[in-house]
Amino acid sequence: MKIKAGIVGAAGFAGAELTRLLLRHPSFELCAITSDALAGRALAEVYPAFAGASDLVFSKHDKSVLADLDVAFLAVPHTASLAMTPELIAAGTTVIDLSADYRLKDPAIYEKWYKVAHTSTDLLAKAAFGLPELTGDELASAAARRAAGEAVLVACAGCYPTATSLAAAPFLRVGLVEEGATVIVDALSGITGAGKKATERTHFCFANESVEAYGVGTHRHTPEISQILGLAPGRLVFTPHLVPMNRGLLSTVKLPLAKGAAAPDSEELAAIQQRFFAESPLVEALPAGSLPKTASVAGTARAQVGVAYHAEARMIIAIGAIDNLGKGAAGQAVQCANIIFGLDQTEGLTSLAVGV
Repeated sequence: MKIKAGIVGAAGFAGAELTRLLLRHPSFELCAITSDALAGRALAEVYPAFAGASDLVFSKHDKSVLADLDVAFLAVPHTASLAMTPELIAAGTTVIDLSADYRLKDPAIYEKWYKVAHTSTDLLAKAAFGLPELTGDELASAAARRAAGEAVLVACAGCYPTATSLAAAPFLRVGLVEEGATVIVDALSGITGAGKKATERTHFCFANESVEAYGVGTHRHTPEISQILGLAPGRLVFTPHLVPMNRGLLSTVKLPLAKGAAAPDSEELAAIQQRFFAESPLVEALPAGSLPKTASVAGTARAQVGVAYHAEARMIIAIGAIDNLGKGAAGQAVQCANIIFGLDQTEGLTSLAVGV
């Protein structure tokens, strides 16, 4: 018997990618897709790529539409999940949340960065953080609770935190990074990372042939990256950039080598990443001399990580590449759902990247 799934906010870019993945997933049955703006319109009318693949029609965000689901994927803006998740959990529906509402463990930090009060701190305390390669213990605990009959909540990691943390975590966890030193992240994302609604930043005429830094010193993914990597406030300088491509995200992380540590070569650093991700089927740690690129993971739920060493600066330079809609959003959500429901974490996620 298939697992009954619904997508709230299926009309957006992440929602459409979730739809694509769930329609061909062997264990999930996509039963409902919602969008208040598109209610009554057929999926294939809005996204012709789905013609012949599904006769689903968008519904409003209505409780009755979501009743009897085993799992609801929430591809919604922040604060929208706060309004919906408690009712879904109370009704016995497991929630895989792609928004930021339950990612930050400290509600005061959430309120500081998102400028809104957190209204369900009881659920926040129980939410599993959804970055399987780094928080597998939280997901395993949530999976055990779901198997025992409890509806559980997974807060999936954001796109920038995913690429950044996968690249950097191996070196922080083995103690190669100078304690208290500033960690600098420069990351670039495709336009779909900014959402479906066009703005002066994302409109084709403004974004095409242009690269722009934004949210400098103020981006809301800063505390999430710090939380994942265990960095104290003020240690992270994170600068995101918008680049004129549809999808893809590349994060370059500069990590000062610990004082007293012998200077490593790139082969030693690459081996650290390779050992760290040896049991992670959706992360490829590249050999020394090879560095990630977004084209290598486009259209997939995979990540690539690589590393180099800047000898004169005694700086480890770790790089991560993901598809912002794949491992950065929808693919990661499906990976987490696979784990929560006791499936192989790669089920339905084995697509190869588009070669050219």
